[in-house]
Amino acid sequence: MKVLVLGAGVVGTASAWYLARAGFAVTVVDRQPGAGLETSFANGGQISVSHAEPWANPHVLPKALRWLGREDAPLLFRWRLDPALLRWSLSFLRECLPGRTRANMRSIVAMALYSRTRLQALRRELALDYDQLQRGILHVYTDAGEYARAVEAARVMNDYGLDRSSVDVDRCIAIEPALAAARPLLVGGDFTPSDESGDAHKFTRCLAARCSEAGVTFRYGKTIEKMATAGGRIAGVVVKDEHGDETLTADAYVLALGSYSPLLVKPLGIRLPVYPAKGYSATLPLAADSVAPTVSLTDDGHKLVFSRLGDRLRIAGTAEFNGYNLELNAVRCQALLRRARQLFPDLRPAGEPELWCGLRPTTPTNVPLIGRSAVPNLWLNTGHGTLGWTMACGSGAALADLMAGRRAEPDFPFAGC
Repeated sequence: MKVLVLGAGVVGTASAWYLARAGFAVTVVDRQPGAGLETSFANGGQISVSHAEPWANPHVLPKALRWLGREDAPLLFRWRLDPALLRWSLSFLRECLPGRTRANMRSIVAMALYSRTRLQALRRELALDYDQLQRGILHVYTDAGEYARAVEAARVMNDYGLDRSSVDVDRCIAIEPALAAARPLLVGGDFTPSDESGDAHKFTRCLAARCSEAGVTFRYGKTIEKMATAGGRIAGVVVKDEHGDETLTADAYVLALGSYSPLLVKPLGIRLPVYPAKGYSATLPLAADSVAPTVSLTDDGHKLVFSRLGDRLRIAGTAEFNGYNLELNAVRCQALLRRARQLFPDLRPAGEPELWCGLRPTTPTNVPLIGRSAVPNLWLNTGHGTLGWTMACGSGAALADLMAGRRAEPDFPFAGC
């Protein structure tokens, strides 16, 4: 059976790997000249099951109101006449109910735990090297109210099988000594020793190379224009490059285009609840005498993560709802660096930061769309939000099982199943 995967980010590439291992003949198409060059390029670098609490929760609305009008706010809505954003926002509000938040968290934890296990097995099997560290993830809090809510979230996640435990300030600094200078700011934290970090772009490139060795064909530099249909099925995908148009055909198609997924299927009458949330990152080269973290950190109050990637420190996070705009906002970039200096005053960068932004494909629930679409030979693997790197291997493996007619392992609300 021939499968065409649309998108060569970390999710699309992982899908291609597991589909090829399941016996499918796989081709991947992407507009970029290589794998992992859009949202997967410079993300936060965390394999973070511990980050499973959905954005839509009972506590987010008061925060969002406090952040209104702040250009450097962790969550920034740029309101305009955008029906897609309005629909997404109304759905988001419904998901803030406590029962919905808990159900969504359960689904996220189930897929993320499964995915982390698949990633670890794949790393051992293929001897992949992507600046990975298995030192856990430490969430730190500088607000007592935020910390009290995090203690409850950690309890719920423990009920779902995650080893996330609350720790005091002394334990935070023992886990990550680079936080010592920030002691007066801290009120507590929680630690998940089984979580990991690593460079998603490096991983995607390495895995794409192994895919090619396994027989997967990559068609780079091909912009996807539209899907052609016949008899209620996808008949082909029209792509374009400098030489003109071409129609690529297969028996089945996998939509892994991240934030651009809903645009492609809208003409088919499919409305996906996915909207782009622009995230920012700054990557700092570190001098040899830098006092920088080696344990990956999440600063929940500022919606930032810090990941050590070899001799670099990646600072990433925040969410800006501004359509498909990819302009770098200087104020938001500086907010990342300012917070890094507050927590780690002795960073001593070895050069200028590399600033970046990318569009996270976010659903109102934070639960990705994985499974069969309303069109019989079109499959979905999109909408992973901030957890695309975390869930990539699991969602790819589960999708391959579903497409092969097998029961997927995680307890997850797969689409069309």
